[in-house]
Amino acid sequence: MPEQNIDKISKVHSRSVNISVVIPLYNEEESIAELTEKINSALDVSEIEILFVDDGSEDSSWNIIEQLSDKFDHVKGIRLRKNYGKSAALQAGFDNASGNYVVTLDADLQDDPFEIPEMIKQLEGGADLVSGWKKERHDPITKTIPSRFFNAVTRWTTGIKLNDFNCGLKAYRREVTRNINLYGELHRYVPLLAKWQGFGKIEEQVVKHHPRKYGKTKFGLSRFMNGFLDLITLLFVNRYTNRPMHFFGTLGVIFSAVGIIINVYITVLKVFWDVPIGNRPLFFLGILLLVVGVQLFSIGFLGEMINKNREKKFKPKVSKKIGL
Repeated sequence: MPEQNIDKISKVHSRSVNISVVIPLYNEEESIAELTEKINSALDVSEIEILFVDDGSEDSSWNIIEQLSDKFDHVKGIRLRKNYGKSAALQAGFDNASGNYVVTLDADLQDDPFEIPEMIKQLEGGADLVSGWKKERHDPITKTIPSRFFNAVTRWTTGIKLNDFNCGLKAYRREVTRNINLYGELHRYVPLLAKWQGFGKIEEQVVKHHPRKYGKTKFGLSRFMNGFLDLITLLFVNRYTNRPMHFFGTLGVIFSAVGIIINVYITVLKVFWDVPIGNRPLFFLGILLLVVGVQLFSIGFLGEMINKNREKKFKPKVSKKIGL
């Protein structure tokens, strides 16, 4: 996100930060101070930073963050110029986090900060990412049923065996947050993005989930639909960006083959049985399939030509080096 769209509360510290707690929020003025106190009780404040990311709140959330920053040395803040969405807020937090480990949680007090120490232990044990699982949820049925359906579809399409992709409470090694890019509704698919970047040690931890204490949920049908559209986009781009001919070419061959079969059948009827074909819908369908098939194949071919120019600039990311 461009720097001109961000206001910051930044401080210069001589101490090293082990854990960065990134908290995206939008209109959560009632819960910010209470959440800060809970985090202070759950973690050693000498080793952490709390980074609030105000996603264009219209209430007094930012004023409270400023007050907390004046009161606590480890509290910092980022204010976005407008409401960009949770993914953009998380990305702003990731870009500014300085800890060895990065933990995210929602600001509505439904996530429990006392789960964080156990998640950090799993990261220290070798995990790249630890995702919370709200096994017992305190949300209305209008939110839980779509969420279960969403999780089931995402598990099936991605092959990642997590029960709760959308849990706000997650812990990462810093290398993970430095290598992913969030936008749209992609915060739902951080485990998938991490896996594609080579961080495959993804673990899950059952966490407590509390009833919402203040305000109202930001969940809506539009966000649910946008999440699925983003999943389709992600899967398509990951599988076919570097091989567009595999997708468009395959469809082109199938459409063309069916069109040829139909036209051969129509031709046989005309030649051997003198059946009129000029006014038959099947005749026009065969021609249409042939045209569409050729167009799809051409799109795949053009995509491959574009990729050849990109390949000259591509450099794979190196994880480690020895003797160099």
